[in-house]
Amino acid sequence: MNPHPYPPRQPYRPGWAPPPRPSMEVHRLHWATAPLRSLNIVVVYFVLIGMWLLLDPDDWFTLDPARILLFLLVTFPVALVAGAVGVWTWWAVRFWIDGDDLVVDTGVVRSRIRRIPLSRMQGVDVVSPLLGRLLGLAEVRLELAGGSSAEITLRYLGRRRAQELRAELVALAAGLPGHTPEAPERPFCRVGFGALFLSLVLRVPVLLAFALFVALVVFGIVTGELAVLGVAIPILLGLCREVAAPLVMYARFRSSIAPDGIRLRFGLLESRLQTVPPGRIQALRVVEPWMWRQFGWARVEMTVAGYGGERQALSSTLLPVGPREAAFAMVSEIFPGAPVEGVALTAARSRWRSADAAGISREVFVSRRGRFCRTWDVVDFARAQSVRLTASPVQRLLGLGTVQVDVPPGPVQVAAVDWELAQARGLADETVARTGPARARSGSLERWAG
Repeated sequence: MNPHPYPPRQPYRPGWAPPPRPSMEVHRLHWATAPLRSLNIVVVYFVLIGMWLLLDPDDWFTLDPARILLFLLVTFPVALVAGAVGVWTWWAVRFWIDGDDLVVDTGVVRSRIRRIPLSRMQGVDVVSPLLGRLLGLAEVRLELAGGSSAEITLRYLGRRRAQELRAELVALAAGLPGHTPEAPERPFCRVGFGALFLSLVLRVPVLLAFALFVALVVFGIVTGELAVLGVAIPILLGLCREVAAPLVMYARFRSSIAPDGIRLRFGLLESRLQTVPPGRIQALRVVEPWMWRQFGWARVEMTVAGYGGERQALSSTLLPVGPREAAFAMVSEIFPGAPVEGVALTAARSRWRSADAAGISREVFVSRRGRFCRTWDVVDFARAQSVRLTASPVQRLLGLGTVQVDVPPGPVQVAAVDWELAQARGLADETVARTGPARARSGSLERWAG
């Protein structure tokens, strides 16, 4: 029986050698990085300065020869500087793999070497912006433990080279040889464009904002008062942010299960392949808004160790929308101790939280909250950092307490809120008793696959 989840290694044969590792030697970024960096500088120059040198503000459709000459005289040295900067930034970046470390060397005159232990790697993504997809290029982004700035971006590589480098990094992080083939994957869930759009629209804040926008526009048309645009336009921009931005980001969403982690593919303009190892997921949340429950939909969010700031916000969605059964099946894939819905939940005896409940199994802590928007928070005992029983001054007056199961900072914070104090104390004691044995059974969570 193969002890590793990947396909078995090739047996030795005379004249046979394993395929070369993509990063066995020192490598540079793709040569197209230089002209793309130069193009960015030129575009910024044209928007801020060049366009105003070329066009007459009083007559946009007439080109003055004197203005054209001035534009060329200024643009030529700017283009030379942009080209030099592009070549310099491309030449200054080198990378290679040394043992279990990724080494990135930046700088020409002054070299700055950064050695990244792959054991600190929290995730590795292959991102293809729109222009990069047209040119066959991609970025490799490594998410590391250590805060909001702990990110390494190799921009740009050829798409095939980026995929090979990702596979090599994942294999080494799993303790396997670098030339190990990429692990096979099992398709899990696909989100259609229509379902994604409808899920973004069917939210109470979005519907209220849209109704207010329509009312303001109708009022402005009927009364002829254009001042309402000062309120209507910000509402419209907010709707675009809440609907259009997630629609573009999570379009074509597909998830797959592989031995090295959960593979997520999504993006309309910017295509992203995100690999999240289950051992780095600290807590999960299943969200069921009231309107979504009519369609049997749910969303899955996660807290990943080491992510912070904007990276946490961009990498916290495990399933933007999907069938309720698929959402809970995803939770069971990551925390296989027991099906979440199979955990016996005890309702809070507090009249303030009569709809809330919490429960524990041998492996996981589960809390359910909310009537209108129901949320299920799940944490594996092996990933719990501490257990706290807290009571604010108001809670103490009411004889209530909160059981908090601490995990790293993120969108999912697991707690049983406003329980009767005696009931909360019993739940906290039982949770503490489960964490030690769970950690002993789980062993180390440092490897991506075992």
